[in-house]
Amino acid sequence: MTVKAVLTGDIVNSTRLGLAKDKKLTHALLEIFEGDKMEFYRGDSFQAYVKDPRHALRLALLSRTAAIRLFKDEGRVMADIRISIGIGKVVSPVKVLKTAKGEAFLLSGRQFDNIIKMNRRLAIISNNALANEGLQVIADYLDQIFFTMTGKQAEVVFEMLKGKTQKEVAGKIKRTKSTVHQRTLSGRWPEIESLLQRYENIINQLL
Repeated sequence: MTVKAVLTGDIVNSTRLGLAKDKKLTHALLEIFEGDKMEFYRGDSFQAYVKDPRHALRLALLSRTAAIRLFKDEGRVMADIRISIGIGKVVSPVKVLKTAKGEAFLLSGRQFDNIIKMNRRLAIISNNALANEGLQVIADYLDQIFFTMTGKQAEVVFEMLKGKTQKEVAGKIKRTKSTVHQRTLSGRWPEIESLLQRYENIINQLL
């Protein structure tokens, strides 16, 4: 597989996390990207190199829900992850991300700068103009879903993104199945799941 994915991200409102939540989020991100190459820089920023680009969007959404769920008991969400996914070729071998080269790294970095300026939190870009039309729609749609997601909804969506059933999620977070079902719907999991499939279909055409 010659096409790879590079994710460039930072923690939104990282100064509001506090030491305990910051440590919890860092640990969660390391677990999410376990098996892929990931490096933190400037404290609240990171970059990840994902060999199978079909998994990149799911990893990005896991990262965002990991941050949003931190405030499930406070009543309002104060953290998120801003993230840009670049899809393309890279120069192998990739040993250290800060010195790695290739179009996936360039695309991810440039688009990350753009979403900061546009006050967006998700972007997906490749070197294929036609594919980018679909990827942009997916990113915009997901951004709208995640901008209104609550911490309690994110807690459930995070587990669903990991492939758990609603029954398994109920056991994990110690809530009733009906509560989990309600949060699955209000967190718009069916739409998220559909968009993930559409993303994978587009990426399969680029491989």
